[in-house]
Amino acid sequence: MLGPALPKQMRGWAPLSIVSDTVATVLVTPAASRNLADLIATHSLPPTTRARVRRSLEPLQTFPMLGAPLGGRWAGYRFVLGPWRWMIVVYRYREASDQVDVVTIQDARSSHGPRFGPT
Repeated sequence: MLGPALPKQMRGWAPLSIVSDTVATVLVTPAASRNLADLIATHSLPPTTRARVRRSLEPLQTFPMLGAPLGGRWAGYRFVLGPWRWMIVVYRYREASDQVDVVTIQDARSSHGPRFGPT
């Protein structure tokens, strides 16, 4: 036997490969970088904020479609939450070039932020 026995209900299951052989490039646009700088200043965020946001973006390298789709004028874009659940990171995934472009980082509590679903 090569490893521990599988539970009875899992015997006969074929393993699924859910991790891509490639890793998407994640780029933060200058506008998104400015948005983050503004949030750091206006919300008195800690010095570790940029590193925290970077860690929030890491899963997009492997799972670029991870975020929920946005609607209305933001159709074609997706979002993930940043290190705080009020921080929304909006991006688009360009499959042909396997590239994630972070286009804005906003406070979801703001009336000007992107919205989920049709608007």
